[in-house]
Amino acid sequence: MQPSRTRHRVVALAIGLAVLSYIQRIAISQAAGPISRDLHFDKGQMGLVFGAFALSYAIFELPMGVWGDRQGVRRVLIQIVLAWSFFTALTGVAWNLVSMYIIRFGFGAGEAGCFPNLTRMLSIWLPARERVTAQSFLWACTRWGGAVTPPIALAAISIFGWRWAFVSFALLGGVWCIIFFAWFKNDPAEHPSVNAAELELIQANRHIETHDGPAHEWLSILLTTKVAILGLQYFCFSFVWCFYITWLPTYLREDRGQTAAHAATLSMLPLLFGGFGSLVSGLIPVRIPGRRIAFFGFLGAAVLLFAITRVQAVIPAMLCMGMASFCCDLTMPISWNACVDIGGAYPATVAATMNMLGNLAASVAPVIGGILLQRTGGHWNPLIYLMTGSAAISALCWLYLDPRPQSRNTSDVFKVQAAADMETGSL
Repeated sequence: MQPSRTRHRVVALAIGLAVLSYIQRIAISQAAGPISRDLHFDKGQMGLVFGAFALSYAIFELPMGVWGDRQGVRRVLIQIVLAWSFFTALTGVAWNLVSMYIIRFGFGAGEAGCFPNLTRMLSIWLPARERVTAQSFLWACTRWGGAVTPPIALAAISIFGWRWAFVSFALLGGVWCIIFFAWFKNDPAEHPSVNAAELELIQANRHIETHDGPAHEWLSILLTTKVAILGLQYFCFSFVWCFYITWLPTYLREDRGQTAAHAATLSMLPLLFGGFGSLVSGLIPVRIPGRRIAFFGFLGAAVLLFAITRVQAVIPAMLCMGMASFCCDLTMPISWNACVDIGGAYPATVAATMNMLGNLAASVAPVIGGILLQRTGGHWNPLIYLMTGSAAISALCWLYLDPRPQSRNTSDVFKVQAAADMETGSL
């Protein structure tokens, strides 16, 4: 009997949600101009608005990851998608800085836990050999969805105005929830479309269940050097990547002299190239260690980001930025699959920890960018130098990281490593 392919439809659902989440979060970068004009925001205030989403996303990330490990992804994902879609629509009614900050903070809280729980979902539904490939396709499609968002958002804002444009984006979340609620099951064994051969294929590789045990069982995971370094490299990665979805259109208009339409088109390049980076990462032969790919990916990104500050012509500069994004996103499937290898029975918890630190970076990066621009009179190179340094730090982290799973029981590994870390003072 040939295995059925229900698990591939689960991957399609995960990709759909990942793309949707990026469309809704990236749209505000194109609306920054009209929002600033209508609500009288300066760059420092707009930076705070950008950072509000990432701050709340980071705060609620770990609780949502733990919740998904305890309750299962079906319940958690439906609730968070409905919540973030509500705040997406509510963005259109903001009337001042405080209201906009609160709404975007709520939006970030709603999106928290999305990718950790998608990681858990793929871990449950896919054999181990298919996980990296699925992650690579997920992140590639996510980047490409983000790449087409600038012109789509610009068109929606031009037709409906920025307020109603956010309402239209919010409706997409409700459609996804209806499909997900009607079709998805937490356990592949409960799904009527899964035949015996596919169930055997999945269960032969599955060791993940929900957990209602005491907090110290998952807290021990967080007290390891490996998780700390994994989080640090993702923090620095996110500091760089956040520029593409916040300040990039403004940079292209003000520093590179582009019109709004040209800026929207050029803003597609980093996300477009990044998608190819994620896709290529999943196609690289497994005999090549992921840590080696990640190290050289981040090192290449650092070199290319520095080169941007020396390139005068806009197209070559944006090609450098696109290739820097390609190099960075070679690491995305590797980082997220590392959460499964390191996390063992708690993949959503480890993924949430990593993504929480990433979103802490995303919360401070646009604010730091706004402050630098205010204090340097609109000079962009200091911000790009910071991005270069961040990529270099991520590369150094992968000299240490080796997320390959151990042969012993996963929880025992965590307990031994955590105890050793505390004894040697390595944390």
